[in-house]
Amino acid sequence: MNPQANQLTSLSDILRCVVDNCVKEYDISGSARELWLDPLVPVKIEGNTFVIATNIEFKKETLKSLYLPYIEEQLKEVLGVPMKAEIIVDDSAFFDNNNARPSVSVPEQGAVIDKKITYTFDNFIVGPCNNLAFAAAKAVSKKQHEKYNPLFIYGDSGLGKTHLLSAIQFEMQKNFPGINIIYTPAETFTNEFLHSISTNDVESFDDKYRSTDALLIDDIQFIAGKEQTEEKFFHIFNELYNQNKVIVLTSDRPAKEIKSISDRLRTRFSSGLIADVKPPEFETRLAIIQRKAELLNFVIPEDVIDYIATKLKSNIRQIEGVVTKLNALYMVSQVKPTIAVAQNVIKDIVSDHQPIPVTVDKIVNEVSKIYNIEPEEMRSQRRTANISQARKVAIYVIQDVTGLPYESIGQEFNGRDHSTVVYAIKSVKEEMERDSSFRSIVEDIIKNIKTNQ
Repeated sequence: MNPQANQLTSLSDILRCVVDNCVKEYDISGSARELWLDPLVPVKIEGNTFVIATNIEFKKETLKSLYLPYIEEQLKEVLGVPMKAEIIVDDSAFFDNNNARPSVSVPEQGAVIDKKITYTFDNFIVGPCNNLAFAAAKAVSKKQHEKYNPLFIYGDSGLGKTHLLSAIQFEMQKNFPGINIIYTPAETFTNEFLHSISTNDVESFDDKYRSTDALLIDDIQFIAGKEQTEEKFFHIFNELYNQNKVIVLTSDRPAKEIKSISDRLRTRFSSGLIADVKPPEFETRLAIIQRKAELLNFVIPEDVIDYIATKLKSNIRQIEGVVTKLNALYMVSQVKPTIAVAQNVIKDIVSDHQPIPVTVDKIVNEVSKIYNIEPEEMRSQRRTANISQARKVAIYVIQDVTGLPYESIGQEFNGRDHSTVVYAIKSVKEEMERDSSFRSIVEDIIKNIKTNQ
């Protein structure tokens, strides 16, 4: 995320940050940015929708087809809550020769949207739901990790696992200047490794990971079923462990329940301390809301805090997201935080999902990594055994996760017809019944995608 976006005081700031993130995350060229994204003008936030104007109908259609999923994904990153983007044509928004963008007056309360608050132990709310994981993480950050190595923290999405990893990194960098820490999602680890293979530079990859003093891996379950990645991680893990280097892993489930991972990795993940994080109790939820509001310099009435804590029980990220969006609404529209407003915000956040096109792409990318092929090959007309099998699995997972009609799924794979999609789904179901190992791989893919929607 763009570090220049730490303080957002207008709709223009929000859109600028979204555009910056899109360019960085999706490798959008400078000319494409200049043509399609920079001329956009923010209009308003209405409910759960960010309205953006362009001045030509042709641009509107292109923006919707090429960039809308990216914009919506980065709006979620910037504002901390799921948002939809609506592209409209409005010449009046382009009101002077400089294409100046409208700003909004910002009241004193909630004067900033702090999009990237540093995650530390000080701003982690501790309760019975997470006290063991917190205590172990704090000990590890002081290099008191002998009894806890590796530290394996697991729990559902949105309960603070990533916060603890970030806090460990922050504390170690403060206490041990010059320490070499690698903190990365397992998906990034996988992508780096596959890139090192394709560029014939595995040695540099090994040097990077084997020389670290602390290895912090988020969502380790994502390496499950990727044989080459598992093999590489196994050897890196062993070397770091034998050198008594810090190893902290997080997952959405206990190691024993990551079905498609190798037994030798599962054993190693379970050899240190296993600590779970559970959904927060009511009192902890109250504290989380109050702390988030304090960090945003935003006052929420007690009855609204109680209402949010009562309605949202199982996801800290959603709880914080509600506070963030209430703050955003007050900033840009001067809508005061009431129970009625909170009710609408909660409804938007709980019911909203990632745009289906983004989810489909993630499924195709995830399956392609497991089968060691390019996503484009899966969508092509090629019919080699490996590509054909990967395509069937992707079709099955897409249908399971998104519920798209068969015709729409076929369009995602170069216009394949309804009967081809039906056959693919039937084939995968039959193989899952015959082969428990294959079933575990497919189930893990589905769980990983649903967890991160």
